[in-house]
Amino acid sequence: MKRYRDYNSYLREIFGERVQKIPLDAGFTCPNRDGTISRGGCIYCDSRGSGSGAMTQRGESLEEQILRGMNWAGKKYGASKFIAYFQSFTNTYAPVAQLRDLYDRALKHEGMVGLSVGTRPDCLDEEILGLLAAYKEKVLVWLELGLQSAHDTTLLKINRGHDVACFDRAVAGARAKGLNVCAHVILGLPGENRKMMMETARHLADLAVEGVKIHALYVVKGTLLAEIHEQRGYRCLEREEYADLLLDFLERLPPATVIQRLTGDPVPSELLAPLWIREKTKTLNLIAKRFEERASWQGKSVNNDQ
Repeated sequence: MKRYRDYNSYLREIFGERVQKIPLDAGFTCPNRDGTISRGGCIYCDSRGSGSGAMTQRGESLEEQILRGMNWAGKKYGASKFIAYFQSFTNTYAPVAQLRDLYDRALKHEGMVGLSVGTRPDCLDEEILGLLAAYKEKVLVWLELGLQSAHDTTLLKINRGHDVACFDRAVAGARAKGLNVCAHVILGLPGENRKMMMETARHLADLAVEGVKIHALYVVKGTLLAEIHEQRGYRCLEREEYADLLLDFLERLPPATVIQRLTGDPVPSELLAPLWIREKTKTLNLIAKRFEERASWQGKSVNNDQ
């Protein structure tokens, strides 16, 4: 049996073949870094914006990134259909005319069948949501929103710069436009216990978001979290601990929710802890093993409040 609704299978259901996301850095910044909200950013976010990696700073244009990504995906996976994934920093943090130009440039490439835009819930308005919705006529559109936790105390602790209610309003606004929403969640945030993490799962289930991305909190160089970790102020999750929490989380999400990510992909040379994050295949194999051992599946505990 299929233990969870994975993203690749979801895309195959729609397009009948492998579809590969092309991560893009469009040169955006973030209101939580440029002084609009804060200059510190989230405590775990590095100079890459927890994304595809400051490619514009290296002089690589959007078109060059797309062509390189498509060539790589074609060789590695045999993919001929792609999704333009605006990943780094806050990809709606600009005037609508500028956003339209960027999205149009990405989607003009042959084989582009989707648009996925990563952003903050406080960087959306009616005009931006309308722009994104207009692309639905031609391509698959996903709006990826950072939440991380459904607890305001945690969001304050990690310096998110918005509250849970802001996320909820963004989801409601996106739904009114018929947009798919993928919520980003981190397990193992400072001060959070299992009960709090499961409450985040319940919150997303209640909102009926269409997708979720999940990973364990990891520590990279050049972040406030790195300083906290160095002073022994933060303990990372162990791999086995994460696998069990992840299954607990998935059990509380509706079976229809598309799971776009089960673990993170930090730049290996910048990762400080936990080192097991580098071993993605080993982690995914452990997750699959835990599913079998626990006779578990996504949605198993949707109606269980424990």
